[in-house]
Amino acid sequence: MSPLDHTLAANQPAGDWALLDERRDFLAVAKPERMLSVPGVGPDKQDCLITRVQMEFPEARIVHRLDWDTSGLLVLARNARAHSFLSKAFASRQVDKTYVALIDAPLEPATGLIDLPIGKDPERGRPSQTRYRLAAVEETGVRVILEPITGRSHQLRVHLLAQGRPIQGDTLYHPEGERHDRLMLHATRLAFPDPEHPTRPAADYELPAPF
Repeated sequence: MSPLDHTLAANQPAGDWALLDERRDFLAVAKPERMLSVPGVGPDKQDCLITRVQMEFPEARIVHRLDWDTSGLLVLARNARAHSFLSKAFASRQVDKTYVALIDAPLEPATGLIDLPIGKDPERGRPSQTRYRLAAVEETGVRVILEPITGRSHQLRVHLLAQGRPIQGDTLYHPEGERHDRLMLHATRLAFPDPEHPTRPAADYELPAPF
């Protein structure tokens, strides 16, 4: 299957999720920024992507997550077999994930690998690796492509902060995060083995960044 380049439909409600592809075993969806992937703690955090999707597809199951303030691609399983298959694919790093971010200044070198453990104690943190490359220098910032090898919480945000290049709009890690109306981080590509046809080329989706 060749990569698909999807954009949100013109009539898609602002701030809502979008269905990009419907298969027997999975759904490919777009999550907007400022939406939880799963319910949080407390009655004010029950509205989330999976709850909304299940209104239309009750069988949908979360396989992986995006942060509340990160937009982009997610795959949802539609049955227990697919959920187990896709969960194992993520755990064994058979899934290719690509993100785009805006930062204030270029990284040096322009292409490289960030290999820094993440945890409360940096010396005992969990091993974490992110590949990066410069995409473009723009008036509003520097666009970088990020490919996480591991999948730690806030990995991309913490790794760029450690390089002195926090992501624009990041109210946790950027000293001027409030200057932007959103976190400039977007999951732009997701490629994974198809549970129905695991020996065929991966299901491969692309979703341009909205910034």
